Amino acid sequence: MQDPSVITGGFFFAMRHNLYLLLLIVLLAPACKPGSTKSSTQQNTSQQDKSAEQTVIPSGDIINIAAVGDIMLGTSYPDKTTLPRDSAINSFRPIIEHLRNADITFGNLEGVLLDTGAAADFKLHQRSKSYLFRMPEAYGGILKNAGFDLISIGNNHTNDFGLAGRKSTMRILDSLQIQYAGLRSKPTALLKVKDITVGFCAFSPNSQTVSLLDLPNAARIISELKQQADVVIVSFHGGGEGTEYEHVTRDTETYKGENRGNVYAFAHNAIDAGADVVLGHGPHLTRGMELYNDRLIAYSLGNFCTYKGVNTTGFCGLAPLLKIAINKKGEFTGGQIIATRQTYPQGLRVDTANRVIKRIKALIATDFPESTLNIADDGRITPMR
Repeated sequence: MQDPSVITGGFFFAMRHNLYLLLLIVLLAPACKPGSTKSSTQQNTSQQDKSAEQTVIPSGDIINIAAVGDIMLGTSYPDKTTLPRDSAINSFRPIIEHLRNADITFGNLEGVLLDTGAAADFKLHQRSKSYLFRMPEAYGGILKNAGFDLISIGNNHTNDFGLAGRKSTMRILDSLQIQYAGLRSKPTALLKVKDITVGFCAFSPNSQTVSLLDLPNAARIISELKQQADVVIVSFHGGGEGTEYEHVTRDTETYKGENRGNVYAFAHNAIDAGADVVLGHGPHLTRGMELYNDRLIAYSLGNFCTYKGVNTTGFCGLAPLLKIAINKKGEFTGGQIIATRQTYPQGLRVDTANRVIKRIKALIATDFPESTLNIADDGRITPMR
């Protein structure tokens, strides 16, 4: 195309030029969040094998985080009948602007990004069922298009397909410049938000992940990360699963004979070590929240976008899209809960009845009577200081 500066007879050419430019902007706009630019600076964050891309967003004093729980967009195991017919492209459509219009968008990837591959040997007892989560590699682009910046891969499904599944997932996320953490080989990540350096780490009680159960080691990782970052976000996958495990007991939880950790002790230990936001998932339903030392803890963000293979009946189908605002010190300044629901086969929807907001308020009253969080009926969250 000619340089417009050398055009002298240009009304119709200028019209055509402007139309081409407008078309180019429209085509490129969905590739990243509005107002964001991304770069690929690698940084070494500990002695373990990890790299961190740095994301740069225009400066300001408040970081706005959108956080959601479990994401499993459909599994090709044991066959393709457990994949959505639309190839998952509409998975986030009803709430996509809430995801895109945040400085940082977080979720837990419940499974791997892998096109083909055998189930891990230790999962033999599950091979005849659709409890092994293998999302097609192309689904990574759906996460990117929705605006996800941070992904936890520290959970009980990250090893469903062994080393091949873990390596493929990391390769896809790296190619999309989506930050992730949670494996022993990749415990942390760093990114730049506005003029603030943000550290991220994730924990789980499961094989190949950074242990949720070793509190001193968790504190060491968080403390070392805090030395490199202004703000630290910690994710954990812990606690029992299902409606019997809706409450935070402040004791060690076991599920099917497995130690799933004391999530209350873990979260407080994390903040004492330097964490500024703690985001939980794992029980497959929503739990309560609290403020501790002016830092927000969400104990479980529930089933956010999970296609088949995951129970979404009753309260298991209700989840928050949690908006969090923190200042440069990491202190919680406010937020909002966007209520969502899932049904099969309709998928993810905004819940105009705000049922999960009511449930979170009830859980806080029961589990954290000392709470200094105020949650309005429309989901607005304010700290009571």
